[in-house]
Amino acid sequence: MLRWVARAWTGGAAGRSAVAQGLVAGGAGTTGVGQWVRRKGTAAEVKAEANEVARLQAELEAEEVEHQRLTVELQKSMSSGRKSICVFGAGLSAKAAIRYLVDHAEECGWHIHVGDQNVDTVHKLLEGRPNTSAFAFDVADAETIETEVAAADLVISMVPAHLHGRIVRPAVENGVDVVTASYVSDEIRELDALARKRGSLVMMECGVDPGIDHMSAMHVLQNIRAEGGTVTSFESFTGGLVADDSDDNPWKYKFTWNPRNVVLAGQGVSKFVYNGTLKYMPYWQLFQRIEHVEIPENPLAGASVFEGYANRDSLSYRQAYGLEHCPTVFRGTLRKPGFCAAWDVFVQLGLTDDSYVIPDSENMTYRQFINSFLMWRPEDTVELKLAYHLGISFESAVFEQLRWLGIFEHKKIGLPNATPAKVLEKLLTSKLVFTEKDRDMLVMFHRIQYETLSGQNRQVSASLVSIGEGESDPSMTAMAKTVGLPVGIVTKLILQGKVTARGVQIPTFDEVTTPVLDELATLGIALKEIDEPLHLAPQS
Repeated sequence: MLRWVARAWTGGAAGRSAVAQGLVAGGAGTTGVGQWVRRKGTAAEVKAEANEVARLQAELEAEEVEHQRLTVELQKSMSSGRKSICVFGAGLSAKAAIRYLVDHAEECGWHIHVGDQNVDTVHKLLEGRPNTSAFAFDVADAETIETEVAAADLVISMVPAHLHGRIVRPAVENGVDVVTASYVSDEIRELDALARKRGSLVMMECGVDPGIDHMSAMHVLQNIRAEGGTVTSFESFTGGLVADDSDDNPWKYKFTWNPRNVVLAGQGVSKFVYNGTLKYMPYWQLFQRIEHVEIPENPLAGASVFEGYANRDSLSYRQAYGLEHCPTVFRGTLRKPGFCAAWDVFVQLGLTDDSYVIPDSENMTYRQFINSFLMWRPEDTVELKLAYHLGISFESAVFEQLRWLGIFEHKKIGLPNATPAKVLEKLLTSKLVFTEKDRDMLVMFHRIQYETLSGQNRQVSASLVSIGEGESDPSMTAMAKTVGLPVGIVTKLILQGKVTARGVQIPTFDEVTTPVLDELATLGIALKEIDEPLHLAPQS
């Protein structure tokens, strides 16, 4: 009887209903579960039996998990030798990767198993294609993750970066290879020894930035070194932008990716090395000390001049790139001209601060919000105080950009318990909207100076530009393609046994860089290089 109760209870809503009805019926003197419990007599006896029911319930749930695992393994063993790729997450960044894997599943002998919190999204994405399956999962559901990981030959984690550990750790413990597009966190780095022990490869940073930036930079650096050259300056920039034909607002920018990351970008001190000297740039100077970046002879880029601001940490890649003794190492982010000066207003006012909550923020207007960061002069308008604070005129481009956003409007924010950064994010996402008709643009540029064996100074300008598909295929944005396609290609290389490295890695070695770049070029994402003499100004 106890086992019946437990099985009924774990059998879903109907089973639990049956148990409940039985207990009620027993209380009324009828036969069934309730009468059986009633016959036990004392409260202590009933409690003991209830504990036994709970124990059996847990036992049966464990049996069910094991049954699911064995079922998956059986399906795997009966799939004509197909290798199983388990993808966790089917969001925007994963779509290009999943499409690539599905397109190659038949010829490569793969089965693509895709999970997401919204399984309907997965079904729509897979479109009933052969060699595919979908499953629902929650990142908090450790049992499901363990079951799916254990049954896979390779795992791709496309969940938010801070959640990778919940998927990578069980994969490593089971000796399963992993591919992701995210930066190596301290949590993942600590798994390196275990991954090597279990024979697992955890290939991180396989998207675009990080990812293609590493591969393309190493491609150029390896070519220089192969000819005996010595690198004297390394600068690298990447930017997710809007294509020129969709550039229709004063900011020349729209959100093609996570807006919160944009609002909080660059906070903290930026570190790099310039002419042999370590340099530190505080956040409040970040959008003032910009570099003008000119990309030569790449028609896809449209406008050839961009603004570049420093990434937070350029120093950590000196060792990865073999640039420990290079006098200048700088990595930055690209924006179209005029963006940085306007964004600097938000930084100087403190609008990107995410450390405190504004009381009654939902009832505050955007005009009141801006005014709360300006001097106390009730006789002056908000517009006048802001212009005075910035030292600009009402006719300036920056003031027009701010006015266009609606920061002076008497419109309620409608966001409770909001930080300044969250208020700013809400305002920006309502105006800098990227629609299905728009096309985005990914621009990458390396400027690498070197000295040849004969003592000649030269410079390589290497650029890579990708344009989104726009209305013809809205899910294939430039960002989605440049993040997802490298993930798919690296996955293929690993499953084909062409990558021998183990442990936690990033794609800076030739087993990965050359074949990935070669295949990306066939898909329209190609690195364009110009190698020319460099005429340095004489030093005084």
